[in-house]
Amino acid sequence: MQTHHDTARTQAPAANEAPLDPHLWAVVMAGGSGTRFWPASRRARPKQFLRVVGERSLLQGTVDRLAGLVPPERVLIIGAAEHVGQVHAQLPEVPRANVLGEPCPRGTLPCAAWAAAEIARRDPDATLALLPADHVIAPREAFLEALARAAAAARAEPVPVVFGIRPTHPATGFGWIEMGPAPERRADNGAARDLVRFVEKPDLRRATEFLAAGNFVWNGGVFVWHLDTIARLLRENAPAHYAAFDGRTPSAAEFAALPNQSIDVGIMEHVAEARVVEAHFTWSDVGSWNALPEVLESDSAGNCVAGGATLVAVDATGCVVHGPAGSVTALIGVEGLVIARDGDALLVARIDRAQDVRRVVEELERRAPGQL
Repeated sequence: MQTHHDTARTQAPAANEAPLDPHLWAVVMAGGSGTRFWPASRRARPKQFLRVVGERSLLQGTVDRLAGLVPPERVLIIGAAEHVGQVHAQLPEVPRANVLGEPCPRGTLPCAAWAAAEIARRDPDATLALLPADHVIAPREAFLEALARAAAAARAEPVPVVFGIRPTHPATGFGWIEMGPAPERRADNGAARDLVRFVEKPDLRRATEFLAAGNFVWNGGVFVWHLDTIARLLRENAPAHYAAFDGRTPSAAEFAALPNQSIDVGIMEHVAEARVVEAHFTWSDVGSWNALPEVLESDSAGNCVAGGATLVAVDATGCVVHGPAGSVTALIGVEGLVIARDGDALLVARIDRAQDVRRVVEELERRAPGQL
């Protein structure tokens, strides 16, 4: 994984600018299983391939969002080997050589190592942005502006840069980031703030304190770094992953033998310095069915529908419905339910129990794996 690092760093753009960077690459991590979106999300077609908002899938929306800053030839998609065909079908504009299929799930750390090695062969002065494939973000212009700032900060200093999402409520289902004060002068011209610490999903009391403090943001799960930086951090903190991709592509057996780790655990917990770019856009990781009201329009009774289905609601409030185009779901006198239909499977749950869909998946794993 040989890289070089030019000594003259690109300075950060002004806050209202998003200049084209010919060395900026995007790596879309598309290997998630999306079990909390069962039955719409299945092994053969996980959540990132679903239409949740609008006419495009979550994966397509992620790549669409990059237009104007990162062209398709500098977009890498990394996901499960069995889904490579679906990626090609949904994203014909992305070169086939840019779609990499993992033989088995091993977390986001091997994804980062493989992407860094692949891009190093093509562009040794690259800056990489690693993005989840299944987030909903708007408006696109604000996302591009934040990405440009993060890329400038990553080129200005040899440290990783993460997105911090300005919180709107005391969320207990997200990780949080504590930021340092805004610097007066630094190599990145103030494009980013110091990352003080990560805080895993807090309880409501602590989340409320974080929201009131003003210097805490949600962890957006986006990582930006210069190629030299990620190569160094892999060598220092994940030598097995670095070696596995150094100048070659590991066999399926070698890939399966890699430790199953996330970027957060494998790298970010060990870094001495990192930066945060505050992102001022609406954001959702759409982690479960009860997140849909955050990203979809609701009717006057608070019901929302996804997947192309038609909803007829009579005295029904606060429900989430998902179904295929051409299907009709009728609700009468109910409230706070999730009703999701896909093929031969139907889910009905209280919306405040939406996170427990994973328990259904665990039970099906034991009793009827063909339904997964």
